[in-house]
Amino acid sequence: MIFVLREVNTKTTSEKRLDNKLIMNYSLLDVTVIGAGHAGLSISYHLKKLNLSHIVFEKGRIGDTWRNQRWDSFRLNTPNKVNSFPGWDNGFTDPDGFAPTSEFVSLLENYATSFNLPVIQESSVLSVENIPGTKDFSVYVMKKGSPKYYRTKSVVVASGSQNIKIIPSFGRNISPGILQLHSADYRNASLLPDGAVLVVGSGQSGVQIAEDLISGGRKVFISTSQVPRVPRRYRGRDIVEWLIITGFFDMRTRDVSDSQILAMKQPQVSTAGRFGHSISLQGLAKSGAVVLGKTRIAQDETVYLQPDAATHIKFADDFSRKVKDMIDGYIQKSQLNSPSPNADPDDDPDESASCASDLTKLNLAENKITSIIWTTGFTGDFSYLKLPVLAENGTLKHNEGISDIEGLYFLGLPWLRKRKSGIIPGIKEDAGFIAEKILEYSGNSRF
Repeated sequence: MIFVLREVNTKTTSEKRLDNKLIMNYSLLDVTVIGAGHAGLSISYHLKKLNLSHIVFEKGRIGDTWRNQRWDSFRLNTPNKVNSFPGWDNGFTDPDGFAPTSEFVSLLENYATSFNLPVIQESSVLSVENIPGTKDFSVYVMKKGSPKYYRTKSVVVASGSQNIKIIPSFGRNISPGILQLHSADYRNASLLPDGAVLVVGSGQSGVQIAEDLISGGRKVFISTSQVPRVPRRYRGRDIVEWLIITGFFDMRTRDVSDSQILAMKQPQVSTAGRFGHSISLQGLAKSGAVVLGKTRIAQDETVYLQPDAATHIKFADDFSRKVKDMIDGYIQKSQLNSPSPNADPDDDPDESASCASDLTKLNLAENKITSIIWTTGFTGDFSYLKLPVLAENGTLKHNEGISDIEGLYFLGLPWLRKRKSGIIPGIKEDAGFIAEKILEYSGNSRF
């Protein structure tokens, strides 16, 4: 995944001297953690157990992106039984269900309180830079409206990769009479103007929002891209359980030679209903959605599309088949007593991709489309890092979360160490790993 840093003006020499003078008056922290989501709280737990002095800064409230970037019907995409925290195996009331955002945020808050984690909310980190002549970092924080400076041996960036909404630049060319929202701002169908809706993007957010809109009585057009799909449940277990058991999620980042694997989106799946259910482009088509190719460009009331919807349908079908074959092989090899597959119409392949539309031009007015939901993802905002953290290709430079800059670490990013690094079970494991690396560095450092 590519993370883009915004260019920010550096401070003057006199300002830096002032900062350094102020910083010298502060006691030295072992670690500063940026972000109080699942990643930041998880590593804080480990740091506290290791007796490393630290503070966790959160620009908003604990679990800020979970509070502010999810629609009303959103549920976690992993079943509750695998969503554990370090030192706290499971606090969910329904292990087999999928927690709504409100329940997950409450658990994050309770977790921080139960272990008395040193979280300071409403504190935005404005800059992190090296203190000249030392290995320490200066951390400049706007703490509830007041500027504060901290000196720290190590920094853990756990602010995530969903800070900046990505909307194609050609969105500005679309008629102002069309409401445009990013998925982070969508809440429910009733808040949109009357009319049909174009959903751009067919990853997890895209297909789930399309399903939510259809449930709300809206006509939906969905512009697709190449996204994998998996069944929600297979042979008696949730698909995430199988992907953990079979070792699928344990693929190491360093062992991946195909960059397309690293860029692949999370597979289409739904959490609607008691145990969730499979969701597919052909299933959405059966519910009335028009399945379109990838959006190429737009102008006024016309959206221009690539004629590749059929290719996307077949790609998702093929990926699901391969995953099920992998699970079947594992069951046979391990001699597990697993039930036969249940009928799953939403996971049935569309062999001829008959549900795909071959439209290359979509007139919004003619199709009574009054809203566009961009489910085109996010990128990370690391502009506060006044450090050389980017590789030539624009990606963050690190090896399994360990930066090239001594004392700087990353946590909570997709493929940080393994395939599962971007989901809750993987973050828990990565947090323990990074905490141990910080302990090693702290013990060997000379200041």
